[in-house]
Amino acid sequence: MLIPIFQLLARCPLWFLQACGSVLGVCIWLGSPRHRAHIRNNGRLLPLTRYQKWLTVLHAGQMVAELPRLWLGKPVPFEGSGVDFLSAAVKRHDKICLLTPHMGCFEMCAQSYAQTFASPTLGEHAKPITVLYRPARKPALQTLVHAGRERDGMFAAPASLAGVKQLIKALKRGETVGLLPDQVPPEGMGVWVPFLGQPAYTMTLAARLAQEADTVLLMWGERLPWGRGFRIHVRRPPSALPADLTEAAATLNTWVAQLIAECPEQYLWGYDRFKGPKGR
Repeated sequence: MLIPIFQLLARCPLWFLQACGSVLGVCIWLGSPRHRAHIRNNGRLLPLTRYQKWLTVLHAGQMVAELPRLWLGKPVPFEGSGVDFLSAAVKRHDKICLLTPHMGCFEMCAQSYAQTFASPTLGEHAKPITVLYRPARKPALQTLVHAGRERDGMFAAPASLAGVKQLIKALKRGETVGLLPDQVPPEGMGVWVPFLGQPAYTMTLAARLAQEADTVLLMWGERLPWGRGFRIHVRRPPSALPADLTEAAATLNTWVAQLIAECPEQYLWGYDRFKGPKGR
């Protein structure tokens, strides 16, 4: 039943889904003490104003409600900011690593890249992207998530040893890879380093891929008001990446923190960023 429901919702206008998502966000806030605690505790680290905290509640719900349209519906409008950095790297045939935190609509980052740089209409100039994702626990959801994240020029790699190998191979072929550097990795695949002044178990994979790439860029999708689509922000890293993996992971956290400061109300503060890792 889940796929037909998603197919039906995918036909709805983006503004309608996001409006419903705002209501959903409030319902989650009211119904989940754990969610409220994450937003309150994490919001003290930046810190957030009361107004910004309420906006994070609305955006969290919108992020969920817009998924049917993003995965199964018609393409949504987007515009770019700083995309020239990415265009130049593609023209140079660089191996590119895109780092996208849990901020705004991170689903749109890979989609906008695929539509712009990996379309089959570009022929031999198309540059595919492979993105890392965490498979859903339920089999029905796994099929839906995988279908929503694979399209022309865009491939999905599960957060597993096989998926890591898929990312490394794509990068060695001179293609583009993308992942969320602030996602808590499984045990043994990260290090404890500071993030917003608190110890956070941080993946080393993002640092390894960034060190192998010719170009590393930060990317996030700003959710524009009233269902007008998204603005894709591309930023060059503010500093060099150290060779040591632990120091590199800490540097990545600093980059992410600086990106969050651009629009803190659209960061997913309800995500339990400071939890310990699960066993593999």
